[in-house]
Amino acid sequence: MGIRNQSGFRFGRLIRVNTDELKALQAPLKERYKAEPSAAMITLRATGRASDGVSCSVETGRALIKAGLHPATGGDGTLACSGDMLLEALVACAGVTLNAVATAIGVELRDATITAEGDLDFRGTLGVARDARVGFGAIRLNFDIDTDASAEQIATLLKLTERYCVVYQTLRQPPEIRATTTRRA
Repeated sequence: MGIRNQSGFRFGRLIRVNTDELKALQAPLKERYKAEPSAAMITLRATGRASDGVSCSVETGRALIKAGLHPATGGDGTLACSGDMLLEALVACAGVTLNAVATAIGVELRDATITAEGDLDFRGTLGVARDARVGFGAIRLNFDIDTDASAEQIATLLKLTERYCVVYQTLRQPPEIRATTTRRA
Protein backbone atom coordinates (compact mmCIF):
# COMPACT_ATOMS: atom_id res chain seq x y z
CA MET A 1 0.00 0.00 0.00
CA GLY A 2 1.39 3.38 -1.00
CA ILE A 3 1.48 6.55 1.01
CA ARG A 4 -1.86 8.33 0.80
CA ASN A 5 -2.45 11.99 0.43
CA GLN A 6 -5.84 13.31 1.42
CA SER A 7 -6.18 16.61 -0.40
CA GLY A 8 -9.68 17.77 0.41
CA PHE A 9 -11.58 20.98 -0.17
CA ARG A 10 -14.84 22.07 1.38
CA PHE A 11 -16.83 24.76 -0.34
CA GLY A 12 -18.11 26.16 2.95
CA ARG A 13 -20.73 28.79 2.23
CA LEU A 14 -21.58 28.56 -1.40
CA ILE A 15 -21.91 31.91 -3.07
CA ARG A 16 -24.16 31.15 -5.97
CA VAL A 17 -24.18 32.50 -9.44
CA ASN A 18 -27.56 31.54 -10.81
CA THR A 19 -27.96 29.58 -14.02
CA ASP A 20 -28.99 32.63 -16.06
CA GLU A 21 -26.06 34.69 -14.80
CA LEU A 22 -23.58 31.93 -15.64
CA LYS A 23 -25.05 31.46 -19.11
CA ALA A 24 -24.94 35.23 -19.66
CA LEU A 25 -21.27 35.31 -18.65
CA GLN A 26 -20.33 32.40 -20.89
CA ALA A 27 -22.58 33.02 -23.93
CA PRO A 28 -20.39 35.67 -25.61
CA LEU A 29 -17.29 33.53 -25.04
CA LYS A 30 -18.96 30.47 -26.55
CA GLU A 31 -20.14 32.46 -29.57
CA ARG A 32 -16.69 33.92 -30.12
CA TYR A 33 -15.03 30.51 -29.85
CA LYS A 34 -17.51 29.01 -32.32
CA ALA A 35 -16.90 31.81 -34.81
CA GLU A 36 -13.16 32.06 -34.15
CA PRO A 37 -11.78 28.74 -32.84
CA SER A 38 -8.23 30.11 -32.57
CA ALA A 39 -9.42 32.60 -29.92
CA ALA A 40 -10.11 29.67 -27.59
CA MET A 41 -6.52 28.43 -27.78
CA ILE A 42 -4.42 29.84 -24.95
CA THR A 43 -1.19 28.78 -23.32
CA LEU A 44 -0.98 28.60 -19.55
CA ARG A 45 2.47 28.85 -18.05
CA ALA A 46 4.06 27.99 -14.75
CA THR A 47 7.61 28.92 -13.88
CA GLY A 48 9.73 27.76 -11.00
CA ARG A 49 13.24 28.47 -9.88
CA ALA A 50 15.50 25.84 -8.36
CA SER A 51 16.40 27.23 -4.98
CA ASP A 52 18.42 26.44 -1.89
CA GLY A 53 18.64 22.84 -0.74
CA VAL A 54 16.61 20.45 -2.81
CA SER A 55 13.69 22.77 -3.54
CA CYS A 56 11.97 24.77 -6.26
CA SER A 57 10.06 28.02 -5.82
CA VAL A 58 6.95 28.38 -7.96
CA GLU A 59 5.06 31.63 -8.51
CA THR A 60 1.35 30.86 -8.64
CA GLY A 61 0.09 34.35 -9.38
CA ARG A 62 -1.39 34.45 -5.90
CA ALA A 63 1.53 33.35 -3.76
CA LEU A 64 5.00 31.89 -3.93
CA ILE A 65 5.08 28.17 -3.15
CA LYS A 66 8.33 26.48 -2.26
CA ALA A 67 8.27 22.78 -3.09
CA GLY A 68 10.71 20.20 -1.86
CA LEU A 69 11.21 16.55 -1.14
CA HIS A 70 8.42 14.54 0.45
CA PRO A 71 9.47 13.05 3.82
CA ALA A 72 9.36 9.58 2.20
CA THR A 73 12.21 10.71 -0.08
CA GLY A 74 14.29 12.55 2.53
CA GLY A 75 12.44 15.84 2.97
CA ASP A 76 11.64 17.27 6.37
CA GLY A 77 7.98 18.01 5.61
CA THR A 78 8.30 21.79 5.78
CA LEU A 79 8.05 22.34 2.02
CA ALA A 80 5.13 21.64 -0.28
CA CYS A 81 5.21 18.27 -2.02
CA SER A 82 4.59 18.47 -5.77
CA GLY A 83 2.55 15.25 -5.57
CA ASP A 84 0.27 16.97 -3.06
CA MET A 85 0.12 20.00 -5.37
CA LEU A 86 -0.99 17.79 -8.26
CA LEU A 87 -3.82 16.35 -6.16
CA GLU A 88 -4.71 19.84 -4.91
CA ALA A 89 -4.91 21.08 -8.52
CA LEU A 90 -7.24 18.16 -9.31
CA VAL A 91 -9.43 18.93 -6.29
CA ALA A 92 -9.54 22.65 -7.11
CA CYS A 93 -10.43 22.09 -10.77
CA ALA A 94 -13.00 19.40 -9.95
CA GLY A 95 -14.58 21.64 -7.31
CA VAL A 96 -14.88 24.63 -9.64
CA THR A 97 -16.21 22.41 -12.42
CA LEU A 98 -18.70 20.68 -10.11
CA ASN A 99 -20.04 24.04 -8.97
CA ALA A 100 -20.25 25.43 -12.52
CA VAL A 101 -21.99 22.30 -13.83
CA ALA A 102 -24.42 22.26 -10.89
CA THR A 103 -25.27 25.90 -11.63
CA ALA A 104 -25.65 25.25 -15.35
CA ILE A 105 -28.01 22.28 -14.92
CA GLY A 106 -29.93 23.76 -11.98
CA VAL A 107 -28.76 21.40 -9.23
CA GLU A 108 -28.56 23.10 -5.85
CA LEU A 109 -25.52 22.12 -3.79
CA ARG A 110 -25.82 23.11 -0.15
CA ASP A 111 -22.29 21.86 0.53
CA ALA A 112 -19.64 19.82 -1.22
CA THR A 113 -16.31 18.32 -0.22
CA ILE A 114 -13.96 17.04 -2.89
CA THR A 115 -11.19 14.65 -1.89
CA ALA A 116 -8.36 13.24 -3.97
CA GLU A 117 -6.17 10.38 -2.81
CA GLY A 118 -3.17 9.06 -4.67
CA ASP A 119 -1.00 6.02 -4.07
CA LEU A 120 2.76 6.27 -4.59
CA ASP A 121 5.50 3.67 -4.35
CA PHE A 122 8.58 5.69 -3.46
CA ARG A 123 10.88 2.82 -4.42
CA GLY A 124 10.38 4.06 -7.99
CA THR A 125 11.21 7.68 -7.23
CA LEU A 126 14.30 6.71 -5.28
CA GLY A 127 15.48 4.17 -7.86
CA VAL A 128 15.34 1.33 -5.34
CA ALA A 129 13.31 -1.00 -7.59
CA ARG A 130 13.40 -0.62 -11.37
CA ASP A 131 10.00 -2.32 -11.68
CA ALA A 132 8.36 0.15 -9.24
CA ARG A 133 6.36 2.86 -10.96
CA VAL A 134 7.55 6.46 -10.69
CA GLY A 135 4.45 8.55 -10.07
CA PHE A 136 0.95 7.81 -8.89
CA GLY A 137 -0.21 4.24 -9.41
CA ALA A 138 -3.82 5.14 -8.65
CA ILE A 139 -5.78 8.31 -7.95
CA ARG A 140 -9.26 8.35 -6.44
CA LEU A 141 -11.50 11.42 -6.60
CA ASN A 142 -14.55 11.60 -4.34
CA PHE A 143 -17.38 14.13 -4.25
CA ASP A 144 -19.30 14.27 -0.95
CA ILE A 145 -22.29 16.47 -1.75
CA ASP A 146 -25.26 17.77 0.21
CA THR A 147 -28.16 18.13 -2.23
CA ASP A 148 -31.78 17.17 -2.78
CA ALA A 149 -31.02 16.29 -6.41
CA SER A 150 -32.29 12.97 -7.74
CA ALA A 151 -29.95 10.04 -8.40
CA GLU A 152 -30.25 10.76 -12.12
CA GLN A 153 -29.30 14.44 -11.64
CA ILE A 154 -26.34 13.44 -9.47
CA ALA A 155 -25.17 10.96 -12.13
CA THR A 156 -25.41 13.72 -14.76
CA LEU A 157 -23.57 16.13 -12.46
CA LEU A 158 -20.70 13.66 -12.01
CA LYS A 159 -20.57 12.74 -15.70
CA LEU A 160 -20.40 16.39 -16.79
CA THR A 161 -17.93 17.31 -14.06
CA GLU A 162 -15.61 14.52 -15.24
CA ARG A 163 -16.10 15.58 -18.86
CA TYR A 164 -15.32 19.27 -18.37
CA CYS A 165 -12.70 19.23 -15.59
CA VAL A 166 -9.42 20.21 -17.27
CA VAL A 167 -7.09 18.59 -14.73
CA TYR A 168 -9.15 15.39 -14.54
CA GLN A 169 -9.18 15.03 -18.32
CA THR A 170 -5.45 15.84 -18.54
CA LEU A 171 -4.68 13.04 -16.10
CA ARG A 172 -7.08 10.61 -17.82
CA GLN A 173 -5.76 11.38 -21.31
CA PRO A 174 -2.20 12.64 -20.89
CA PRO A 175 -0.99 15.14 -23.47
CA GLU A 176 2.32 14.83 -25.24
CA ILE A 177 5.00 16.26 -22.95
CA ARG A 178 8.46 17.22 -24.13
CA ALA A 179 11.30 18.20 -21.87
CA THR A 180 14.07 20.46 -23.19
CA THR A 181 17.02 22.27 -21.71
CA THR A 182 18.42 25.67 -22.42
CA ARG A 183 21.99 26.22 -21.38
CA ARG A 184 22.93 29.70 -20.28
CA ALA A 185 26.33 30.94 -21.33
